[in-house]
Amino acid sequence: MAGIARKILVVDDEDAIVSLVKKYLQAEGFAVEGARDGREALTKIADEEPDLVLLDVMLPGIDGLDVLREIRISHPSLPVIMLTARAEEADKLLGLGLGADDYVTKPFSLRELSARIKAVLRRCGRESGPKGKPIRVGDVFLDPEAMAVQVRGEKVEFTRAEFKILYALLSHPGRVFSREELLEETLGEAYRGYARTIDTHIWSIRRKVEKDPANPEHVLTVYGVGYKGRDPSKP
Repeated sequence: MAGIARKILVVDDEDAIVSLVKKYLQAEGFAVEGARDGREALTKIADEEPDLVLLDVMLPGIDGLDVLREIRISHPSLPVIMLTARAEEADKLLGLGLGADDYVTKPFSLRELSARIKAVLRRCGRESGPKGKPIRVGDVFLDPEAMAVQVRGEKVEFTRAEFKILYALLSHPGRVFSREELLEETLGEAYRGYARTIDTHIWSIRRKVEKDPANPEHVLTVYGVGYKGRDPSKP
């Protein structure tokens, strides 16, 4: 891998898994650190600023989903791939709803894991955000270069998934997006088959941008179809 090696943080309480993944990914050209629990993971994320986190769900102390919640508050754009031995759909939906970028079930192929990491880094890339110009719709301002949002003049933190959904809706005012279209447009492979995950993101977006989330003005429901952004040209 040319240039500066991407930094991967592997968070798992099984030393054998951390060691195996670390060795394989280093051979692939990544710089890899390990953490054995949630507290250590959050400390290393703050101190070392990894490019991507591989995060086990079942951790001692703070579990992986709570760690993910903390990451989405402190580092909303940091790519996270969840690792878990649990394959239940509810667990996957919860992780994706909290903002995970992908989900890999143990046991996994190291080659597949590496491919998933590269795909997420390409898609997320620690890049600034979706390509496009800054837009203002009513009292909401979005800057895709900085992936930043201001609501009524105040900066508001959004996860990358939330930002992409909001930007897609508000940059195409009046266009109706089905849930599947929003998945394809904004979230990628990990969410395929989980269209209702969009509803969770929409609920979170409305809490952040709407004066009254129960009566939204910016992100509107089109019943039986999906969602659309406010069209400023229409009353």
